[in-house]
Amino acid sequence: MTVSLLSGNVARKLLFIQLLAVIASGLLFSLKDPFWGISAVCGGVAVILPNALFMIFAWRHQAHTPAKGRVAWSFALGEVVKVVLTFTLLVMALAVFKVVFLPLIVTWVLVLVVHVLAPAVINKKG
Repeated sequence: MTVSLLSGNVARKLLFIQLLAVIASGLLFSLKDPFWGISAVCGGVAVILPNALFMIFAWRHQAHTPAKGRVAWSFALGEVVKVVLTFTLLVMALAVFKVVFLPLIVTWVLVLVVHVLAPAVINKKG
């Protein structure tokens, strides 16, 4: 198995674990109020969607062999787009959909923590 396939599998597992965290958080917040559950899902989507788009961007550029130095620039550009998209989704959820702030931010932070911690668990298991 090539390194690119291995890293793609890890990225897919990471997105799946993030999706499970969003679903669990949304269900738990729905116990208080269904709109709280929707707010929680909006917070999770604000992390998962930019991560998925960044993963697709990375896979598309992985097929090419860019010149030295371009790898860093494409990664930096991808991260900037990811941060701007996350910010836009959070602002849109709060301003347009008028979601509840607490479940939105709690789920957003939860999925970010999963994004940081899950790769260590995935790599240990195998």
